[in-house]
Amino acid sequence: MNIRDRQILRLAIPSIVSNITVPLLGLVDVAIMGHMGSAAYIGAISVGAMIFNILYWIFGFLRMGTSGLTSQALGRRDLTEVTSLLKRSVLVGWAVAASIIVLQIPIRQLAFAIIAPEEPIRQLATVYFGICVWGAPAMLTLYGLTGWFIGMQNTRLPMVISITQNVVNIAASIFFVFGLGMKVRGVAWGTVVAQYAGVALAVTLLVVHYSRLQKYAKGGRIMDMGRLLDFFKVNSDIFLRTLCLVAVNLYFLAAGARQGTVILAVNTLLTQLYILFSYFLDGFAFAGEALCGKYYGAENKDAFHMTVRRVFMWGFSVALLFTLVYAVGGLQFLGLLTDEEEVVRAAQPFFPWAMAVPMAGVVAFVWDGVFIGITATKGMLLSSVVATVAFFALYSGSAGAWGNHALWMAFVIYLAVRGIVQTALYFGKLRW
Repeated sequence: MNIRDRQILRLAIPSIVSNITVPLLGLVDVAIMGHMGSAAYIGAISVGAMIFNILYWIFGFLRMGTSGLTSQALGRRDLTEVTSLLKRSVLVGWAVAASIIVLQIPIRQLAFAIIAPEEPIRQLATVYFGICVWGAPAMLTLYGLTGWFIGMQNTRLPMVISITQNVVNIAASIFFVFGLGMKVRGVAWGTVVAQYAGVALAVTLLVVHYSRLQKYAKGGRIMDMGRLLDFFKVNSDIFLRTLCLVAVNLYFLAAGARQGTVILAVNTLLTQLYILFSYFLDGFAFAGEALCGKYYGAENKDAFHMTVRRVFMWGFSVALLFTLVYAVGGLQFLGLLTDEEEVVRAAQPFFPWAMAVPMAGVVAFVWDGVFIGITATKGMLLSSVVATVAFFALYSGSAGAWGNHALWMAFVIYLAVRGIVQTALYFGKLRW
């Protein structure tokens, strides 16, 4: 194993560990609410969590933009800008969080209008939302800190923070719900407590590991207009690109729901295969962000191109492995997720589409990491726009004849088109 592979794995493995802790929290919250004696509690947690997942996903640019810009500044050895980027990202996160808190009522009402939950679920979800919204400053601060850590070539600290945050969340939720009898309020407060615990730990680790950079912090100009424009240009591209991803994923869910309860359940189960794969491949994308950004900033072309090749090698290896695992045991895995035989049987005709997802999506996942590292965010946005148009055009043209097969075909092609456009952009304009 050469030095590039060791660097990639050193960054990718902690990110993968961080990613796979995410579903654990949701499972525990659902399990806790599942013992409250009413399905409305589970529904309320699901609806509330969905709102915040989408909301924070939209503002994920704070992590991605910070990561790419920081890794480039580190490659240039511009440590003054490195420290300024951290402060700039955190301040923007606070401004966004303040806006979410101020606009919480219209945000909640809009979300409920789209999701249209039944009245008992709506009432409980309102309670959950009203508490969890106060965790927005913590979550968006963590986005900035996490992106900065990744840009500094350190994915171990985000892993420690993520694991600690999940442990605190589980313990606090169990205590509030079963110890204090707070039900939905208990799960919500458990989430908020864990978010602020994560921030406290992140700041502590920042001081412990990077106090040597304090001398550079005094010379930086956080409000430098040129730097601010670069920061917002990068982040606005990622923001718009994320809106495209949200539109496709929400429509995929809604289109499945319109085909009935069984098809909705089928798509939900098969989507878990895509999510599981993405947890692993995102780890290598994060490694690409950090290393490619660093070498791009340092203008080290040989190291940069070698890193791109090796990240793609690891990406295709992971995609091939997941394809083989799904081919051998994917249907049995679905049986572990549900004991509804009707749903498992109904999933079988659509299973080949889910198997095609890893190989269709691997190029887009890896290029996303590289493009974030070199802050080629307009390329990411363009590829997402083209792929989104392709998704809606393909589905609308074939839904009447193919039904749910059309939905999955459009989604697989959407993933492939993102990668194809990014490949064309890289070799046509971006390669140096």
